[in-house]
Amino acid sequence: MNFKIRAAKQDDCKDISRMIMELAEYEKMSDQVKLSYQELERDGFCPNPFFECLVAEVPEEHTSEEGHTIVGYALFFYTYSTWKGRSMHLEDLYVMPGFRGKGIGKDLMTKVAQVGKEKQCVRLNLTVLDWNTPSLNFYVAKGAQDLTTSEGWHFLRYDGQALDKLANEAPKD
Repeated sequence: MNFKIRAAKQDDCKDISRMIMELAEYEKMSDQVKLSYQELERDGFCPNPFFECLVAEVPEEHTSEEGHTIVGYALFFYTYSTWKGRSMHLEDLYVMPGFRGKGIGKDLMTKVAQVGKEKQCVRLNLTVLDWNTPSLNFYVAKGAQDLTTSEGWHFLRYDGQALDKLANEAPKD
């Protein structure tokens, strides 16, 4: 199948938002998505963007049943390792079900890696749900290390009231 991987444009945010919801439904967490396409536009296409995104686009003759030409995306951002230096985190990699198995996911993933290497990143980090065996197998087959068992890392999060409480405990200036 003919497709191209390119940097997302602000006009793609509605499609990216649609696919974020599709991914959340697959992950059985659609009730947790609170982000709008307007926030994607604001946060990804400002002078100091919080993320970068690549999209997979097919020609008009290969549109999805719903009429979409944007059929996949990879959203990532930069982090820093105090042990290794420049790093990146892949937040989402998604390809619409009807377009899987055609190399789109592989090309999105390898393009993210290429972007990172061009920016001298030494690591690409990502998380996978424990039940998502197809994705886990895909990443491991591409050389990813599962640090859950090999190094014993736990992935933790503060949000909502826990984040508010933590921030309120900060020393006053």
